[in-house]
Amino acid sequence: MPYALIIDDSSTTRLYYREILEEAGFVVDEAINGIEGLEKAMNQSFDIFLVDLNMPKMDGYTFLDQVRRTIELQAVPAIMISTQAREADQTKAYAAGANLYMIKPVHAADLTTRSRLMTGQGSSLRMVS
Repeated sequence: MPYALIIDDSSTTRLYYREILEEAGFVVDEAINGIEGLEKAMNQSFDIFLVDLNMPKMDGYTFLDQVRRTIELQAVPAIMISTQAREADQTKAYAAGANLYMIKPVHAADLTTRSRLMTGQGSSLRMVS
């Protein structure tokens, strides 16, 4: 089973993503900010990161920058998810190391499909509609 780490300061958002990913066959862990996310990423193996942009203590840009500087974590795909829809925000996210940028609200089917593709799961996991 693929392992996902959701990093978002909103408990409602984390629960929403958790339900989607668990329904799709992922094992999910959560962090409330980039610092906690980085600690978990350094101590456990994950197949994908879902990262919020705006968080206290360490934002998504900084988290991704740190992940991409850590050899053991460089290959883990990361989806940055934010309410920020400006092209400049997306460009900055990709520069920090995001593999994909999604704008909230994220639809369950989109998140499932993209997470499965980014973790090489193909069609073996159930689709969420």
